[in-house]
Amino acid sequence: MTLTRLAPALFVLLWSTGWVSAKYAAVYADPLTFLVIRYLSAVILFYAVCRFAGVAWPKTKSGWWHAIVSGVFLHGLYLGLVWWAIGQGVPAALSGIIAGLQPLMTAVAAGLIVGERLSGVQRLGLALGFVGIAVAVLPNVLALDAVSIPGYAVAVNVVAMVFVTAGTIYQKRFLKHGDLRAVATLQYVGALAVTLPAAFLLEDMHVDWEIGFFAVLVWSVLGISMGAVALLLHLVRQGEVSKAASLIYLVPPLAAIEAALFFGEDLTLPMIVGTLIVMIGVYLTNRRTKADKD
Repeated sequence: MTLTRLAPALFVLLWSTGWVSAKYAAVYADPLTFLVIRYLSAVILFYAVCRFAGVAWPKTKSGWWHAIVSGVFLHGLYLGLVWWAIGQGVPAALSGIIAGLQPLMTAVAAGLIVGERLSGVQRLGLALGFVGIAVAVLPNVLALDAVSIPGYAVAVNVVAMVFVTAGTIYQKRFLKHGDLRAVATLQYVGALAVTLPAAFLLEDMHVDWEIGFFAVLVWSVLGISMGAVALLLHLVRQGEVSKAASLIYLVPPLAAIEAALFFGEDLTLPMIVGTLIVMIGVYLTNRRTKADKD
């Protein structure tokens, strides 16, 4: 079985653990401070991989800058804003609903900017994916005390979706060539460039250097920053960005299942039904059309 066939399932599985990792990481470090350490570790490890493998770096200054700028959007601004918003009181359930905006934003932007055209069935799949997330997590959102949720933090979470959408489109348009390992290294340089000053200005940069911290860090770097992100870059380069982005729909329901397994949180009937709807939506968006087969 080829990497292209395995990549979607592996990406969703690895990326979904980011929600669980974030919950563990909050016990040991401030959110942005943890991301600074995670990004720095990813830069060092990716650079070591590139040196060992003799990877070719971009041949032009624009190639370097495109990779760095895409990292600012995809990791620095997107993940930094989401983690900060959750730290300010945005519940994971509500953040999951907001995350469902990304595939819809990406589909619209891809059509306008890079000329992607989705079939009616694929558009239906995107809509079903968002409906599935709503069914899965909306009951939890409705049970929340809305007054206690900072409106500015919710707005920041929404802005984060705009940045990750922009980063995905930017990646597809300007980084069509070059070794993905070199691209990933430079992307984390960009992420570090914006996250480090933000952590310095907004946090005490507190870290508890315990075994649990290092365990979460190792998984966050190797499993997510290196494994999941490399797969996402591969998916974006190999296919349509709308299809790759639709996989994000599977993350919140799968994260809810993982939370039930690791934290004992309730796995409700709406979560199960919503997950099934999401799976149908993602299948419709990503299924091969007759044109793809030809």
